[in-house]
Amino acid sequence: MTTTTTTTTTPPAAAGRGSEIRRHELAVFLRSRRERISPEQVGLPRGRRRRTPGLRREEVAQLSAVGVTWYTWLEQARAIQVSEQVLDAIARTLLLDPSERAHLFQLAGAVDPSPAASCPTITPAIRELLRALDPIPACIQNSRYDIQAYNRTYSRLMGDLDAVPPEDRNLALLVFTNEEWRSSIVLLEETMRVMAAKLRVQQAAHLGDPAWKLMLKRLCAQSPEFCAIWARYEVVSARGKTKQFRNPYVGVLTLTHTDLWLAPELGTRLVTLVPQDEESRERLEKLHMMAVTGEWSRSGSA
Repeated sequence: MTTTTTTTTTPPAAAGRGSEIRRHELAVFLRSRRERISPEQVGLPRGRRRRTPGLRREEVAQLSAVGVTWYTWLEQARAIQVSEQVLDAIARTLLLDPSERAHLFQLAGAVDPSPAASCPTITPAIRELLRALDPIPACIQNSRYDIQAYNRTYSRLMGDLDAVPPEDRNLALLVFTNEEWRSSIVLLEETMRVMAAKLRVQQAAHLGDPAWKLMLKRLCAQSPEFCAIWARYEVVSARGKTKQFRNPYVGVLTLTHTDLWLAPELGTRLVTLVPQDEESRERLEKLHMMAVTGEWSRSGSA
């Protein structure tokens, strides 16, 4: 008996029409978002002769560090290649929320490299585990140090993590560029050195990954300290250790860092910071209660 297998393929003409439709939808979406952003929202003067609603194309191009002609072609639905780095810059310029950002990358046929992108290993059960660990600070990180989920105590351990845009919730970015986080780390110089060395080890398995390229490019652009440390080519394996944090609301905390691997092939791990002494335990409990109730008066700082 002979079995005939029929394979259905998409005709080239149909695939071409699909790409053309997506480019058109992308162009319309970009124009709509550009026209709703006022100059004042992005730190530009309005001027007296402005007739264009929202931002001009050249302003979006300038703020995104791309060519005016190139961005104009993008809004004209021209068949041009768009990198993840450029899409990330445009999304930031147009102040896109997470849903809009995801839509932008989908229309462009690209993968969003930011920490805001969904992580299949973070299930409802994992989120419940994070809540159950309070007042022990805990979060989910991947090999790039993207903070993909966290509990209430962790959200206030080194700063107001809820106030950080999802695409910027990367521990390396925060440690090297966020002053609030930097001021909370007692041994900042050592922490930066070790973090860069760990990143160097992890990067070896992701040399062509757009998300890694984007993160390292941002770090080098925003932190001369990172550039100097990164150039040393130091490497170190992941390990648990004692860490100290200077929290403005409850004082100094001495905690033991432990990684529990959830998906080793992705570098996904549960990070816990367990108090080393009774004083730190009591301060974590106070910090958790403040996170729950929203009490952030510095008058109660230790």
